[in-house]
Parts: sequence; structure tokens; C-alpha cells
Amino acid sequence: MQAEFWRERWERNEIGFHIHKTNPNLLKHWHRTQLQAGDTVFVPLCGKTLDLLWFVEQGFNVVGVELVESAVQAFFAENNLAYLCQTQGAFTVYISDNITIYCGDFFQLSKEMLTQCSGFYDRAALVSWSDALRQQYAQHLCSILPAQCQGLLLVVDYLQEQMTGPPFAIDQTMIDAFFAVHCDYRLLDVRDILKYEKKFQERGLHRLEEHIYWLKKVR
Repeated sequence: MQAEFWRERWERNEIGFHIHKTNPNLLKHWHRTQLQAGDTVFVPLCGKTLDLLWFVEQGFNVVGVELVESAVQAFFAENNLAYLCQTQGAFTVYISDNITIYCGDFFQLSKEMLTQCSGFYDRAALVSWSDALRQQYAQHLCSILPAQCQGLLLVVDYLQEQMTGPPFAIDQTMIDAFFAVHCDYRLLDVRDILKYEKKFQERGLHRLEEHIYWLKKVR
């Protein structure tokens, strides 16, 4: 059901989660990772985010994974990027100069596919999973990230009973439950964004915050 839900969202162009600029939280906080040009960054459920281009402009290599093939194709077409396409196991792999995107099921990714990654960036992945799959996503992410891999996790927090997701609300207790076993982490920033998000006001929210975390896999 999760896979079909997202395919239908892209088919109907119901992609309000996509923003047409680099995420300001990425610009503000990426330096906290102290990663350098030439490092490789993993971006789960990347869609067609322009954040991928920002990483390349800063000298990083990018490895993404995305379920919906039309999203991957749109990314390359809308940004006039040439690519090669090949099959690797369960994935169709799109390869450009500094960007590789695995099109397929995130849960089919193996740690061998990410051995070169020293960073990761989750802007909209954790918040996209319903209760039944959220813990499974976090566990698999931690199992495939290399040791010492670090990055940013962006989530939203609100009263879940006021709105059905996605995006789903992620609070501190969930972060603790999902990542404490494998990662060091700290909260970098909290932003009150409800006043900027009319669509969420209309859906009945009284509070909406962005929480930005730094995480590092250490165990």
C-alpha cells in the first residue's frame, strides 16, 4: 500500500512536499557535518529534489534511492542532465557525472551499495512512512550506512491526532527509539513554520515545527 500510495501521488502530481529551491535547512546546517568536497552523500527517497544539485555544486558525489521512476526521470529531464541507465539486481540505476540514483525499493538496498558514503541527508524520508514501516525504515537505514557516516535528519512535529500524514509527526521519543542504539545525535534547530504553511492550517493544525538533527552512526 505504501508503494502504490506514492506512485499515485506522483501520477496525480500531488507533490506538495517538493520545493523548487535548495532546502534552507540544508544551507544553514550542512556545515555541521564537517564533510568535504569529494565525499559521497546518501539521500534516501530523493524524489526530484534540487538538493541533489546543491551537493554536486559543493563538490560532493550523491547516491540517491527513489521508488517512483517518473520522479527520477523528471529530475534528470528538468535539470537537463544526461545519464546512463542500467539494471543492477532489483534496481534500475540512473548514472550521471556525480549523481547515481537507484530506482526501486529502499528496503532492497544493501550496505555494499553504500560503502563509499560518508554522509547522508534525510529531508522527507522518515516522515513519509506510516507507523507500520517507520521503525523498519530507521532500522534498515542504520544497517546499511557505513560506520562513522553522518548527516542531517529533517522532520516535522505536530499533534498527530489533528492531521493524518504524510508527513507524519516525529517527536523526540521517536528519535530516541529509532536511533539511540546505533547513532550519536543532537537537535540542532527548531523552527515554528505553521504561519508559512497555509495548507496545514487548513488541515486543522495548531502547531507545526521543523526539527533538524545531526546524526552519526557509531555502533
